[in-house]
Amino acid sequence: MKKLLLATALLSSTALTGCVVAVTDGEYNGHHSWKKEQRENREKISQLKIGTEYQSVLNKLGTPEYTDMVSKGDTVYQVLYFATNSKHSDGVVTKDECTPLLFKDSKLVGFGDTALAHLL
Repeated sequence: MKKLLLATALLSSTALTGCVVAVTDGEYNGHHSWKKEQRENREKISQLKIGTEYQSVLNKLGTPEYTDMVSKGDTVYQVLYFATNSKHSDGVVTKDECTPLLFKDSKLVGFGDTALAHLL
């Protein structure tokens, strides 16, 4: 009886072993999704107009990767950083892989490294 149980257990385990096939839409573990998201961010940013409201930008682009507040004189600026130019996906987005958007009084006053450099 023990031999029969052992043989059944061995045969069952080999019958249950198999191959797992993952079906995706071409974006394995988000590999391509970050490229798509960054391309879309670049497109959306390029369509922004000076004076666009802060909340409107958030509605259009979503949550930024980073945010800063900078005070210069009596004026407070908000800076939102959106991922736009990563070269590879290592799971970490740094500020140098982002485009900064500059707001004064909740209105867009510029974007890009040049705009940020003028502020500082």
